[in-house]
Amino acid sequence: MAKKEKLRFAGIGCNGMGWKDVSTIGSHSRVEMVAFCDVDSTRLDKVEKGWPGLPKFSDWRELFDKMEDKIDAVNVTVPDHSHAVITQEALKRGIHVYCQKPLTHTVWEARQIAKLAEKSGCVTRMGNQIHSEPQYRTTKLIVQEEKTIGKIKEVHTWIDAMGHGRSGLLNPPAKSDPLPDSLNWDVWCGPEEVRDWGGYRVYHPFTWRDWQWCGSGSMGDNGCHLLDPLYTAMNLTDPITVKAEHSGMNDDIWPAREQIEFIYPGTEFTAGDTLKITWYDGGLRPNWNYPGVPKGKDLLQPASLLVGEKGYLLVPHWGTPKLYPEKDFADYQLPDAGPAHHWHDWVDACLAGNPKISDNFQYAGPLTEAVMLGNIAVQFPGETLEWDPKKLRIGNREEANRFLTKKYRKGFEVEEV
Repeated sequence: MAKKEKLRFAGIGCNGMGWKDVSTIGSHSRVEMVAFCDVDSTRLDKVEKGWPGLPKFSDWRELFDKMEDKIDAVNVTVPDHSHAVITQEALKRGIHVYCQKPLTHTVWEARQIAKLAEKSGCVTRMGNQIHSEPQYRTTKLIVQEEKTIGKIKEVHTWIDAMGHGRSGLLNPPAKSDPLPDSLNWDVWCGPEEVRDWGGYRVYHPFTWRDWQWCGSGSMGDNGCHLLDPLYTAMNLTDPITVKAEHSGMNDDIWPAREQIEFIYPGTEFTAGDTLKITWYDGGLRPNWNYPGVPKGKDLLQPASLLVGEKGYLLVPHWGTPKLYPEKDFADYQLPDAGPAHHWHDWVDACLAGNPKISDNFQYAGPLTEAVMLGNIAVQFPGETLEWDPKKLRIGNREEANRFLTKKYRKGFEVEEV
Protein backbone atom coordinates (compact mmCIF):
# COMPACT_ATOMS: atom_id res chain seq x y z
CA MET A 1 0.00 0.00 0.00
CA ALA A 2 1.15 3.53 -0.81
CA LYS A 3 2.45 5.81 1.91
CA LYS A 4 0.10 8.56 3.09
CA GLU A 5 0.60 12.00 4.60
CA LYS A 6 -2.54 11.77 6.75
CA LEU A 7 -4.51 8.81 8.07
CA ARG A 8 -8.23 9.43 7.77
CA PHE A 9 -9.69 7.67 10.79
CA ALA A 10 -13.23 6.73 11.89
CA GLY A 11 -13.97 5.51 15.40
CA ILE A 12 -16.31 2.54 15.84
CA GLY A 13 -17.13 2.29 19.55
CA CYS A 14 -16.43 5.57 21.31
CA ASN A 15 -16.91 5.12 25.06
CA GLY A 16 -14.99 3.32 27.78
CA MET A 17 -12.17 1.44 26.06
CA GLY A 18 -13.54 2.87 22.83
CA TRP A 19 -12.81 6.37 24.08
CA LYS A 20 -9.29 5.29 25.04
CA ASP A 21 -8.71 3.90 21.55
CA VAL A 22 -10.29 6.83 19.69
CA SER A 23 -8.67 9.56 21.78
CA THR A 24 -5.21 7.96 21.76
CA ILE A 25 -5.23 7.24 18.03
CA GLY A 26 -6.63 10.73 17.47
CA SER A 27 -3.74 12.26 19.41
CA HIS A 28 -1.31 11.26 16.66
CA SER A 29 -0.24 14.35 14.72
CA ARG A 30 -0.89 12.72 11.36
CA VAL A 31 -4.37 11.37 12.10
CA GLU A 32 -7.36 13.18 10.62
CA MET A 33 -10.61 12.26 12.39
CA VAL A 34 -13.44 11.97 9.86
CA ALA A 35 -16.40 10.19 11.54
CA PHE A 36 -17.63 8.29 14.57
CA CYS A 37 -20.00 5.38 15.14
CA ASP A 38 -21.59 4.11 18.35
CA VAL A 39 -24.85 2.24 18.85
CA ASP A 40 -25.64 4.49 21.83
CA SER A 41 -25.80 8.17 20.92
CA THR A 42 -25.14 9.19 24.53
CA ARG A 43 -21.68 7.63 24.15
CA LEU A 44 -20.72 10.17 21.50
CA ASP A 45 -20.67 13.19 23.83
CA LYS A 46 -16.92 13.02 24.39
CA VAL A 47 -16.05 12.84 20.70
CA GLU A 48 -18.34 15.76 19.96
CA LYS A 49 -16.44 17.86 22.48
CA GLY A 50 -13.10 16.80 21.07
CA TRP A 51 -13.96 16.84 17.36
CA PRO A 52 -17.22 18.76 16.92
CA GLY A 53 -19.42 18.59 13.87
CA LEU A 54 -18.12 15.39 12.31
CA PRO A 55 -20.56 12.79 10.91
CA LYS A 56 -21.93 10.35 13.49
CA PHE A 57 -23.65 7.01 12.98
CA SER A 58 -25.36 4.35 15.08
CA ASP A 59 -24.91 1.64 12.43
CA TRP A 60 -21.40 0.75 11.21
CA ARG A 61 -22.85 -0.53 7.93
CA GLU A 62 -24.18 2.94 7.16
CA LEU A 63 -20.80 4.42 8.10
CA PHE A 64 -19.00 2.22 5.58
CA ASP A 65 -21.59 2.67 2.82
CA LYS A 66 -21.64 6.45 3.06
CA MET A 67 -18.00 7.19 3.85
CA GLU A 68 -15.89 4.33 2.49
CA ASP A 69 -13.93 6.62 0.16
CA LYS A 70 -13.18 9.01 3.04
CA ILE A 71 -11.85 6.42 5.53
CA ASP A 72 -8.39 4.85 5.68
CA ALA A 73 -8.60 3.18 9.11
CA VAL A 74 -10.98 2.30 11.94
CA ASN A 75 -10.96 0.93 15.44
CA VAL A 76 -13.43 -1.83 16.35
CA THR A 77 -14.12 -1.44 20.07
CA VAL A 78 -17.49 -3.11 20.63
CA PRO A 79 -18.74 -6.27 22.39
CA ASP A 80 -16.93 -9.44 21.31
CA HIS A 81 -19.74 -10.96 19.23
CA SER A 82 -19.54 -8.15 16.66
CA HIS A 83 -15.74 -7.94 16.29
CA ALA A 84 -15.46 -10.27 13.33
CA VAL A 85 -18.33 -8.99 11.19
CA ILE A 86 -17.26 -5.34 11.47
CA THR A 87 -13.57 -6.14 10.98
CA GLN A 88 -14.40 -8.29 7.96
CA GLU A 89 -16.32 -5.48 6.30
CA ALA A 90 -13.49 -3.01 6.85
CA LEU A 91 -10.82 -5.36 5.47
CA LYS A 92 -12.94 -6.19 2.42
CA ARG A 93 -12.99 -2.46 1.66
CA GLY A 94 -9.23 -2.09 2.11
CA ILE A 95 -9.54 -0.23 5.43
CA HIS A 96 -6.89 -0.73 8.13
CA VAL A 97 -8.23 -2.09 11.44
CA TYR A 98 -7.31 -1.78 15.11
CA CYS A 99 -9.61 -4.33 16.82
CA GLN A 100 -9.91 -4.80 20.56
CA LYS A 101 -9.14 -8.16 22.14
CA PRO A 102 -10.23 -10.87 21.82
CA LEU A 103 -9.92 -10.54 18.07
CA THR A 104 -13.11 -12.56 17.55
CA HIS A 105 -15.84 -14.43 19.41
CA THR A 106 -15.11 -17.92 18.04
CA VAL A 107 -12.18 -20.04 16.83
CA TRP A 108 -13.53 -20.17 13.27
CA GLU A 109 -13.89 -16.40 13.12
CA ALA A 110 -10.30 -15.93 14.29
CA ARG A 111 -9.06 -18.15 11.47
CA GLN A 112 -11.11 -16.31 8.82
CA ILE A 113 -10.10 -12.84 9.99
CA ALA A 114 -6.41 -13.75 10.10
CA LYS A 115 -6.62 -15.11 6.54
CA LEU A 116 -8.56 -12.09 5.30
CA ALA A 117 -6.08 -9.67 6.89
CA GLU A 118 -3.19 -11.32 5.06
CA LYS A 119 -5.11 -11.43 1.80
CA SER A 120 -6.15 -7.77 2.05
CA GLY A 121 -2.69 -6.37 2.76
CA CYS A 122 -4.25 -4.01 5.30
CA VAL A 123 -2.37 -2.96 8.43
CA THR A 124 -3.95 -4.61 11.45
CA ARG A 125 -3.36 -4.70 15.19
CA MET A 126 -5.21 -6.23 18.12
CA GLY A 127 -5.95 -4.01 21.10
CA ASN A 128 -4.06 -5.89 23.79
CA GLN A 129 -2.10 -2.74 24.51
CA ILE A 130 0.31 -4.28 26.99
CA HIS A 131 1.89 -6.16 24.08
CA SER A 132 3.88 -2.97 23.48
CA GLU A 133 4.61 -2.16 27.12
CA PRO A 134 8.22 -2.64 28.31
CA GLN A 135 7.44 -5.32 30.89
CA TYR A 136 6.08 -7.73 28.30
CA ARG A 137 8.76 -6.96 25.71
CA THR A 138 11.44 -7.30 28.40
CA THR A 139 10.10 -10.79 29.15
CA LYS A 140 10.86 -11.82 25.58
CA LEU A 141 14.42 -10.49 25.88
CA ILE A 142 15.02 -12.33 29.15
CA VAL A 143 13.78 -15.65 27.80
CA GLN A 144 15.20 -15.47 24.27
CA GLU A 145 18.34 -13.36 24.41
CA GLU A 146 19.50 -13.45 27.99
CA LYS A 147 18.44 -17.06 28.60
CA THR A 148 18.87 -16.20 32.27
CA ILE A 149 16.64 -18.89 33.74
CA GLY A 150 17.33 -21.50 31.09
CA LYS A 151 14.71 -23.21 28.99
CA ILE A 152 11.12 -23.01 30.23
CA LYS A 153 9.63 -26.14 31.80
CA GLU A 154 6.09 -24.94 32.59
CA VAL A 155 4.05 -21.77 33.13
CA HIS A 156 1.34 -20.68 35.57
CA THR A 157 -0.91 -17.70 34.77
CA TRP A 158 -3.52 -16.26 37.13
CA ILE A 159 -5.97 -13.38 37.56
CA ASP A 160 -8.64 -12.68 40.14
CA ALA A 161 -11.20 -11.58 37.53
CA MET A 162 -14.42 -13.58 37.68
CA GLY A 163 -16.57 -11.55 35.34
CA HIS A 164 -18.15 -8.13 35.54
CA GLY A 165 -21.43 -7.34 37.29
CA ARG A 166 -22.05 -10.98 38.14
CA SER A 167 -24.48 -10.28 40.98
CA GLY A 168 -26.59 -8.21 38.62
CA LEU A 169 -26.72 -11.06 36.12
CA LEU A 170 -27.73 -13.68 38.66
CA ASN A 171 -30.34 -11.38 40.21
CA PRO A 172 -31.80 -9.34 37.34
CA PRO A 173 -34.55 -6.82 38.06
CA ALA A 174 -38.08 -8.18 37.87
CA LYS A 175 -39.01 -5.49 35.36
CA SER A 176 -36.48 -4.03 32.97
CA ASP A 177 -36.05 -0.39 32.12
CA PRO A 178 -37.66 0.69 28.84
CA LEU A 179 -35.40 0.55 25.79
CA PRO A 180 -33.86 4.04 25.52
CA ASP A 181 -34.29 6.01 22.31
CA SER A 182 -30.53 6.59 22.31
CA LEU A 183 -29.70 2.89 21.80
CA ASN A 184 -29.78 1.06 18.46
CA TRP A 185 -30.44 -2.32 20.04
CA ASP A 186 -30.79 -4.11 16.69
CA VAL A 187 -27.20 -3.23 15.73
CA TRP A 188 -25.99 -3.92 19.27
CA CYS A 189 -27.25 -7.52 18.91
CA GLY A 190 -25.46 -7.71 15.56
CA PRO A 191 -24.83 -11.30 14.39
CA GLU A 192 -27.05 -12.75 17.14
CA GLU A 193 -30.83 -12.96 17.16
CA VAL A 194 -32.34 -9.86 18.72
CA ARG A 195 -33.08 -10.49 22.39
CA ASP A 196 -35.09 -8.59 24.97
CA TRP A 197 -33.29 -5.42 26.01
CA GLY A 198 -33.36 -6.38 29.69
CA GLY A 199 -32.18 -3.05 31.06
CA TYR A 200 -28.84 -1.45 31.84
CA ARG A 201 -27.88 -4.06 34.46
CA VAL A 202 -28.14 -6.98 32.06
CA TYR A 203 -26.06 -6.27 28.92
CA HIS A 204 -25.25 -2.65 28.08
CA PRO A 205 -22.87 -0.95 28.55
CA PHE A 206 -20.56 -3.37 30.39
CA THR A 207 -22.04 -6.56 31.85
CA TRP A 208 -22.19 -8.19 28.41
CA ARG A 209 -18.80 -9.82 29.09
CA ASP A 210 -20.36 -12.50 31.29
CA TRP A 211 -22.89 -13.70 28.72
CA GLN A 212 -21.90 -16.47 26.32
CA TRP A 213 -23.94 -15.08 23.41
CA CYS A 214 -22.14 -11.74 23.29
CA GLY A 215 -19.10 -11.93 25.60
CA SER A 216 -16.20 -14.28 26.28
CA GLY A 217 -15.94 -14.34 30.08
CA SER A 218 -12.73 -13.90 32.01
CA MET A 219 -10.77 -16.10 29.60
CA GLY A 220 -11.76 -13.99 26.61
CA ASP A 221 -11.40 -10.71 28.45
CA ASN A 222 -7.94 -11.42 29.83
CA GLY A 223 -6.41 -14.35 27.94
CA CYS A 224 -5.13 -12.28 25.00
CA HIS A 225 -3.34 -10.08 27.53
CA LEU A 226 -1.76 -12.62 29.86
CA LEU A 227 -0.92 -15.31 27.31
CA ASP A 228 0.55 -12.79 24.87
CA PRO A 229 4.06 -12.52 26.42
CA LEU A 230 4.23 -16.31 26.55
CA TYR A 231 3.55 -16.52 22.81
CA THR A 232 6.15 -13.88 21.97
CA ALA A 233 8.83 -15.07 24.43
CA MET A 234 8.68 -18.76 23.49
CA ASN A 235 7.41 -18.59 19.89
CA LEU A 236 4.35 -20.67 20.73
CA THR A 237 2.11 -21.96 17.98
CA ASP A 238 -1.19 -23.86 18.42
CA PRO A 239 -2.06 -25.89 21.51
CA ILE A 240 -2.20 -29.66 21.24
CA THR A 241 -4.76 -30.23 23.98
CA VAL A 242 -6.85 -28.16 26.37
CA LYS A 243 -8.66 -29.24 29.55
CA ALA A 244 -10.77 -27.17 31.97
CA GLU A 245 -12.28 -27.37 35.44
CA HIS A 246 -14.59 -24.70 36.81
CA SER A 247 -17.01 -23.69 39.55
CA GLY A 248 -20.18 -24.35 37.56
CA MET A 249 -22.07 -22.71 34.72
CA ASN A 250 -25.29 -22.78 32.73
CA ASP A 251 -26.12 -22.27 29.06
CA ASP A 252 -26.09 -18.48 29.39
CA ILE A 253 -23.33 -17.33 31.75
CA TRP A 254 -19.59 -18.10 31.78
CA PRO A 255 -18.14 -19.74 34.92
CA ALA A 256 -17.12 -17.60 37.89
CA ARG A 257 -13.87 -19.55 38.44
CA GLU A 258 -11.82 -21.59 35.97
CA GLN A 259 -8.63 -23.60 35.82
CA ILE A 260 -7.63 -24.34 32.24
CA GLU A 261 -4.64 -26.43 31.16
CA PHE A 262 -3.07 -25.95 27.73
CA ILE A 263 -0.43 -28.28 26.31
CA TYR A 264 1.72 -26.76 23.54
CA PRO A 265 4.38 -28.24 21.28
CA GLY A 266 7.85 -27.47 22.59
CA THR A 267 10.01 -24.79 20.96
CA GLU A 268 13.70 -23.88 21.08
CA PHE A 269 12.95 -21.96 24.27
CA THR A 270 11.21 -24.78 26.17
CA ALA A 271 12.77 -27.64 28.11
CA GLY A 272 10.79 -30.53 26.65
CA ASP A 273 8.81 -31.75 23.68
CA THR A 274 5.72 -30.09 25.17
CA LEU A 275 4.96 -27.13 27.43
CA LYS A 276 2.10 -26.96 29.94
CA ILE A 277 0.48 -23.59 30.67
CA THR A 278 -2.10 -23.55 33.45
CA TRP A 279 -4.60 -20.69 33.67
CA TYR A 280 -6.39 -19.73 36.90
CA ASP A 281 -9.08 -17.06 37.36
CA GLY A 282 -11.82 -16.01 39.77
CA GLY A 283 -9.40 -15.90 42.69
CA LEU A 284 -7.86 -19.35 42.15
CA ARG A 285 -4.12 -19.58 42.66
CA PRO A 286 -1.43 -22.12 41.69
CA ASN A 287 -0.16 -24.33 44.49
CA TRP A 288 3.61 -24.75 44.44
CA ASN A 289 6.68 -24.94 46.65
CA TYR A 290 9.40 -23.42 44.49
CA PRO A 291 12.36 -22.30 46.62
CA GLY A 292 12.50 -18.55 47.08
CA VAL A 293 9.30 -17.88 45.13
CA PRO A 294 6.24 -16.29 46.84
CA LYS A 295 3.06 -18.33 46.82
CA GLY A 296 -0.59 -18.18 47.82
CA LYS A 297 -1.79 -14.82 49.10
CA ASP A 298 1.70 -13.33 48.68
CA LEU A 299 1.47 -13.58 44.90
CA LEU A 300 0.95 -10.47 42.84
CA GLN A 301 -1.99 -10.63 40.45
CA PRO A 302 -2.55 -10.73 37.55
CA ALA A 303 0.73 -12.37 36.62
CA SER A 304 2.52 -15.34 35.11
CA LEU A 305 5.35 -17.45 36.51
CA LEU A 306 7.73 -19.04 34.02
CA VAL A 307 9.47 -22.03 35.57
CA GLY A 308 12.93 -22.34 34.08
CA GLU A 309 15.74 -24.85 34.38
CA LYS A 310 17.87 -22.37 36.35
CA GLY A 311 15.33 -20.09 38.01
CA TYR A 312 11.90 -18.48 37.86
CA LEU A 313 10.57 -15.42 36.07
CA LEU A 314 7.54 -13.59 37.50
CA VAL A 315 5.78 -11.45 34.88
CA PRO A 316 3.20 -9.10 36.45
CA HIS A 317 0.51 -7.85 34.10
CA TRP A 318 1.37 -4.23 34.92
CA GLY A 319 4.75 -4.30 36.59
CA THR A 320 8.44 -5.04 36.21
CA PRO A 321 9.46 -8.68 35.64
CA LYS A 322 11.26 -10.21 38.60
CA LEU A 323 13.69 -13.15 38.79
CA TYR A 324 13.75 -15.73 41.60
CA PRO A 325 15.40 -16.84 43.82
CA GLU A 326 16.31 -13.21 44.51
CA LYS A 327 19.76 -14.08 45.90
CA ASP A 328 20.73 -15.76 42.63
CA PHE A 329 19.88 -12.68 40.55
CA ALA A 330 20.83 -9.87 42.94
CA ASP A 331 23.28 -8.36 40.45
CA TYR A 332 21.22 -8.96 37.33
CA GLN A 333 20.26 -5.91 35.25
CA LEU A 334 17.06 -6.22 33.24
CA PRO A 335 17.55 -5.66 29.50
CA ASP A 336 16.19 -2.46 27.97
CA ALA A 337 13.32 -3.17 25.59
CA GLY A 338 13.25 0.41 24.30
CA PRO A 339 10.22 2.62 23.61
CA ALA A 340 7.02 1.58 21.83
CA HIS A 341 3.49 2.95 21.54
CA HIS A 342 0.79 0.41 20.72
CA TRP A 343 -1.65 2.85 19.08
CA HIS A 344 0.78 5.29 17.46
CA ASP A 345 3.02 2.54 16.09
CA TRP A 346 -0.07 1.12 14.36
CA VAL A 347 -0.83 4.55 12.91
CA ASP A 348 2.77 4.85 11.68
CA ALA A 349 2.51 1.41 10.08
CA CYS A 350 -0.75 2.40 8.37
CA LEU A 351 0.87 5.54 7.00
CA ALA A 352 3.88 3.56 5.78
CA GLY A 353 1.79 0.72 4.36
CA ASN A 354 3.53 -1.86 6.57
CA PRO A 355 1.27 -4.83 7.42
CA LYS A 356 4.11 -6.77 9.10
CA ILE A 357 3.94 -4.97 12.45
CA SER A 358 3.80 -7.13 15.58
CA ASP A 359 0.43 -8.11 17.06
CA ASN A 360 -1.17 -8.00 13.63
CA PHE A 361 -4.09 -10.32 12.94
CA GLN A 362 -1.85 -13.09 11.61
CA TYR A 363 -0.40 -13.21 15.14
CA ALA A 364 -3.57 -12.27 17.04
CA GLY A 365 -5.64 -14.89 15.20
CA PRO A 366 -3.85 -17.97 16.58
CA LEU A 367 -3.63 -16.37 20.04
CA THR A 368 -7.38 -15.76 19.98
CA GLU A 369 -8.00 -19.30 18.75
CA ALA A 370 -6.28 -20.66 21.86
CA VAL A 371 -8.29 -18.40 24.15
CA MET A 372 -11.54 -19.50 22.53
CA LEU A 373 -10.49 -23.15 22.76
CA GLY A 374 -10.23 -22.53 26.50
CA ASN A 375 -13.83 -21.37 26.44
CA ILE A 376 -14.84 -24.50 24.55
CA ALA A 377 -13.09 -26.67 27.14
CA VAL A 378 -15.22 -25.21 29.95
CA GLN A 379 -18.24 -26.69 28.18
CA PHE A 380 -16.73 -30.16 28.81
CA PRO A 381 -15.16 -29.98 32.28
CA GLY A 382 -12.58 -32.61 33.09
CA GLU A 383 -12.20 -33.75 29.48
CA THR A 384 -8.98 -33.38 27.51
CA LEU A 385 -9.86 -31.98 24.09
CA GLU A 386 -7.42 -32.76 21.27
CA TRP A 387 -6.96 -29.87 18.82
CA ASP A 388 -6.08 -30.29 15.14
CA PRO A 389 -5.33 -26.76 13.86
CA LYS A 390 -4.83 -27.83 10.25
CA LYS A 391 -8.28 -29.41 10.06
CA LEU A 392 -9.78 -26.83 12.41
CA ARG A 393 -11.32 -29.68 14.39
CA ILE A 394 -11.40 -31.14 17.87
CA GLY A 395 -10.55 -34.71 17.06
CA ASN A 396 -11.77 -36.67 20.07
CA ARG A 397 -15.08 -34.97 20.97
CA GLU A 398 -17.37 -34.39 17.99
CA GLU A 399 -19.92 -32.48 20.03
CA ALA A 400 -17.30 -29.88 20.94
CA ASN A 401 -16.87 -28.85 17.31
CA ARG A 402 -20.21 -27.06 17.27
CA PHE A 403 -18.69 -24.43 19.58
CA LEU A 404 -15.98 -23.59 17.03
CA THR A 405 -18.42 -21.35 15.19
CA LYS A 406 -22.02 -20.11 15.42
CA LYS A 407 -25.06 -19.17 13.37
CA TYR A 408 -25.36 -15.62 12.05
CA ARG A 409 -28.36 -13.36 11.68
CA LYS A 410 -29.06 -12.21 8.13
CA GLY A 411 -27.18 -9.03 7.34
CA PHE A 412 -24.46 -9.73 9.90
CA GLU A 413 -22.81 -12.87 8.48
CA VAL A 414 -19.09 -13.61 8.76
CA GLU A 415 -17.91 -15.14 5.48
CA GLU A 416 -15.46 -17.97 4.95
CA VAL A 417 -12.17 -16.89 3.41
